[in-house]
Amino acid sequence: MILTLDLASDRPLFNQIVDGVKRSLVDGKLEPGESLPPGRELAGALDVSLETVQRAYRHLADEGIVTSRVGRGTRVSESVDIGEMALGASVDEIVEHARSVGVSRQRLIELITTAYG
Repeated sequence: MILTLDLASDRPLFNQIVDGVKRSLVDGKLEPGESLPPGRELAGALDVSLETVQRAYRHLADEGIVTSRVGRGTRVSESVDIGEMALGASVDEIVEHARSVGVSRQRLIELITTAYG
């Protein structure tokens, strides 16, 4: 799993880690049941604090994407729905694009409702 962070981004570092793990799953670089790097190791590799990585891992656990056990580390959940995760990433891109071109939330909902049929 290779993650890169954009230090110039307004997006918090822990969110960038969360997004990177999700992207690795969608891209097939991570598989259900696979171990994530230990927090200290990932923090060192990314040059961020351990707390930043732990916050990202907690967020992923809260979403049901990973499971953590003391002494066993953090693993991708066996029941993670990669298809839904990929759809969520696409929706995030659409929302970001809509914002960038000035489309309101209500108008975006209307567009999606019309497209969905």
